[in-house]
Amino acid sequence: MAPNSAGRTLTAASAALALAAAAGCGGFGGGGDSPDGAGATAWALTGGSEEAFRTSFDSWNEANPDRQISVEWFANDAYKEKIRTAVGAGNAPTLVFNWSGGTLADYAASGQVEDLSGRVDTVTDKLLPSVAANGEVDGKVYAVPNNQAQPVVLYYNEQVLADAGVEPPETFADMLDAVDALEDEDVVPIALAGQSVWPELMWIQYLTDRIGGPEAFQRVLDGEEGAWSDPAVIEAAAAISDLVEAGAFGDGFASVDADSGADTALLHTGKAGMLLQGSWVYPNMVADAPGFVEDGLGYTTFPVVEDGSGDPSNIVGNPANFWSVSTDASEEDRETAVDYINDQVYGEENVQSLLDLGAVPPVTGLEEQIAAQDDPDHLEFTYGMVRDAGHFQLSWDQALPPDQAQELLSNLDLLFLGELTPEEFGAAMDSTL
Repeated sequence: MAPNSAGRTLTAASAALALAAAAGCGGFGGGGDSPDGAGATAWALTGGSEEAFRTSFDSWNEANPDRQISVEWFANDAYKEKIRTAVGAGNAPTLVFNWSGGTLADYAASGQVEDLSGRVDTVTDKLLPSVAANGEVDGKVYAVPNNQAQPVVLYYNEQVLADAGVEPPETFADMLDAVDALEDEDVVPIALAGQSVWPELMWIQYLTDRIGGPEAFQRVLDGEEGAWSDPAVIEAAAAISDLVEAGAFGDGFASVDADSGADTALLHTGKAGMLLQGSWVYPNMVADAPGFVEDGLGYTTFPVVEDGSGDPSNIVGNPANFWSVSTDASEEDRETAVDYINDQVYGEENVQSLLDLGAVPPVTGLEEQIAAQDDPDHLEFTYGMVRDAGHFQLSWDQALPPDQAQELLSNLDLLFLGELTPEEFGAAMDSTL
């Protein structure tokens, strides 16, 4: 797929809204009771889609003075453990923010979230199928997308690549060649926030999918013996080792932090040539380096792996974040939550709020509305990725049960640090099945 350039004119309004940093692979936390101890509650993230969420809740509360939803806002990293603890203890907010995957399956199996099948069709009928499917467990709807689709994109600094005489890579062999050329220019070929670890997932996910298709990871999800030693996974791990040995990520990637935006800063300051990251970082770059975004940022899809069997249109990332409804809430509050979802999520106001943030809601038929934005290029690119994806694979740390996900992060970090061989990585992960 041909690369796209991010030339665009930023309005003051869009730049201001973009100060809400896009939420990535982390989570959020909080407490659930309304001030008077009654009524529906929600926990929500600061940053990312916060402005759109605030507008949505404000609109609901203004229109429904007798059915208020009280909201508490929390920072990213503390949320996952906090929400799991709250759900397990029966103290969850009425609206449970989640990423679907293994955690949602656990909630559904334990009867901790409502079966919403047939009750949220106002929303689900609008959605791109590849995204909506992530809210289902065993054919029933337990979660509804609530913000933007967040595919992982290969970003690049146009000037840095031009100075090195290379084009954005279309194949993995092209990427290895680009690494050599960029090293000769004394820049980090590919920025990577290794200290945060989770950005490393994007590499093994895309490589595994490009080599073996989504079937390889499905075998892991199905718990097949030896699934982590599947040839596609081992070949992907070997490709990562090759990149590390070639100096693709520089010498200091293990100390680069994603939460502080250190990886995006390497890109927009010209210290790195490329960055594989979720589209949630785009608003950060708009806020931190608007001139670079307007004239210097390029983006494309992940390269094809020669002789791989994966569909090049397949993407990885977070199809969206999701709302579920806690079964611990009163019947009245659960009804309020369902009505809020139907009334506010992906209504006209909410869709426009997300677009103004530079975020793409996973709703069908948005092409004309996106084209009418002041700065449509990145929106059109990411929307096209999601709309046309043969398969949209959820981030593995969300797709897997929490204990296995933590082992994956630990072992993947050791692989990137050269402390595990590809075969040792596969064997270590096989022991978690």
